[in-house]
Amino acid sequence: MMKALFELANVNKDVILITGDLGFGVFEDFAKQFPNQFINIGIAEQNMIGVASGLALEGKIIFVYSIGNFPTLRCLEQIRNDACYHSLNINILSMGAGFSYGALGMSHHATEDIAIMRALPETTVISPSTADEVYFATIDLASRKGVGYLRLDKSKVKNVKTGRENFKIGLGNILRDGTDYTIIVCGGIAEEALLAAKDLQDKNISCKVISMHTIKPIDSLLIEKCVKETKGIITIEEGNTTGGLGSAVLEACSEVHVFPKKMKMLGIRDEYISVVGSQEYLRDSIGLSKKSLVSSILELDSLLMQ
Repeated sequence: MMKALFELANVNKDVILITGDLGFGVFEDFAKQFPNQFINIGIAEQNMIGVASGLALEGKIIFVYSIGNFPTLRCLEQIRNDACYHSLNINILSMGAGFSYGALGMSHHATEDIAIMRALPETTVISPSTADEVYFATIDLASRKGVGYLRLDKSKVKNVKTGRENFKIGLGNILRDGTDYTIIVCGGIAEEALLAAKDLQDKNISCKVISMHTIKPIDSLLIEKCVKETKGIITIEEGNTTGGLGSAVLEACSEVHVFPKKMKMLGIRDEYISVVGSQEYLRDSIGLSKKSLVSSILELDSLLMQ
């Protein structure tokens, strides 16, 4: 993210980064190099969106940053009324997707944000899986009309490169090809999907893994292709399934009138997770680990064989 912001700010003096008194150890160099393009608004997220909206109305390209739910849920009314309604180029950088801050409890679990942000008209909602996807998404959002939401994760897929030719907002990124089942994922939990696909290959089950980094607008054509060419679709997300990635995939299926033979949505059901622990521990405790994904696909496979 920071590499992209440095590049954008260097070539365009209208690019401004605003933080809600967070990002220490990350933004110091940016503030030093671009003092007129950096604002620490303080712990005042609602005001942050108001200031961002005023600057955007004057033609500035705004990135606002905070952690977890603070830049979204805390200032939803300002995002809706001030930013979205006027189609302003304000890009919300939310660090701490899912259980990234799991040790701090449910107040810091960013698990409803996808459903809420994609419900706002004309927003772009992105939850990258790899470091390259974060970089390209940041670059591309700067020139995209309307409010962008970039959901950043403490975890990410390692040792997977995403070339420029493989990233475009609105198109899914195939991390691994396969012929039997399609795993559609967003965010750093894609690492669990890739591990599961590797384990399933040893059981003679071939899985395609798609990073559906853009949840809105979603890649309906790729989803349709996967539905037609594989035996089932499994979505996995570190967030609520209600209104989340799984819901978005089903909505895309309904639009093209093509539905998977079998489908399973892995995510958080209609509940708050009161368990406290690391991101890895919380994933495992509610069934979002590699082990759970392997079990779910084996279950679908046995149902299809009956």
